[in-house]
Amino acid sequence: MEFDLENPLDNSHALLQWDAVASLFHIESQHTPSHTYFHSLKASNFNISVRRELISLISKFSCSLDPLVSYLSINYLDRFLSNHGILKQKAWALRLLAISCISLASKMIKPGYSAIDTQALLMNDGGIIFETQTMQRMEGLILGALEWRMRSITPFSFLTFFITLICVKHPMEQVLKKRVAEIIFKSQGEIKLLEFKPSIIAASALLCASHELFPFQYQSFSAAISNCLYVKKENMVKCYNVIQEVVGMEMEEEECVINEVSSSGTPVNVLDLDHKFSLSSESEKTNNNGGMAIVVDDDDEEALQEKKDFIINKRRKMNNNNNNQTVHVSRIAQC
Repeated sequence: MEFDLENPLDNSHALLQWDAVASLFHIESQHTPSHTYFHSLKASNFNISVRRELISLISKFSCSLDPLVSYLSINYLDRFLSNHGILKQKAWALRLLAISCISLASKMIKPGYSAIDTQALLMNDGGIIFETQTMQRMEGLILGALEWRMRSITPFSFLTFFITLICVKHPMEQVLKKRVAEIIFKSQGEIKLLEFKPSIIAASALLCASHELFPFQYQSFSAAISNCLYVKKENMVKCYNVIQEVVGMEMEEEECVINEVSSSGTPVNVLDLDHKFSLSSESEKTNNNGGMAIVVDDDDEEALQEKKDFIINKRRKMNNNNNNQTVHVSRIAQC
């Protein structure tokens, strides 16, 4: 059965039935790394560097696959490391762990995925190629650490529920959902988010996206989510602030790239700033940096300026709303 991150329960449950929603909140902690893991990362730069290297490998190997494969792979990775401990920084061991997580995630999301497909990913990379039996043994270790809980409960599992609370109408619902997905994907590598449950990450990412897309309705949206029985408001405020930092860094990177290209007099290859991960099951072809390569020449100058103006205006709006945002978040804590 194909696994859907938005509906990790089996098909006998309707996604918005209250018993199903309650079940998600009740068991989500079984699908997250322990707090010991979070504190071990914070206490050691070595542990952070190993995790960062593993995430980089997963991103590289899975760049031609559905982006949800990469997300699920990193979920498996963190849960494995939480149970098993940080590996020694040996290139072959990290490579084996990364590709094994991808293999397991691919088998969950894409029916018919086989060891041959995994071998093809390694061959395309040009590095060490492992025997099928070696990867199967590694997969067995991962499965044991995860206690065979492969249908991970992630922030995506709570999106439909929280969006229903704020009553956004179609088609803006899809626009909002896409932006929330972008934020969740972008934030996964931030170790500070390992402290929070998937539901809190989902609620915080939704608030962040709502503040960007619906600034005048943000206060009512935040009130609706904060009044949810399953949401611990203090944790949501902390998580929201972490995600806002990640989004702020993302916008600064975009501005730097735009400014660099604008000041160049020759064609330059850059990452397509419009390329974002989506919840589509379609695979997206990307380059090794995880983005789509484009060439900017003189004919694109007008479009480039429009993109630059959009980012600048977006930054200005966020800055102008910063004080209001602080007030709204504080109100959440007081609810």
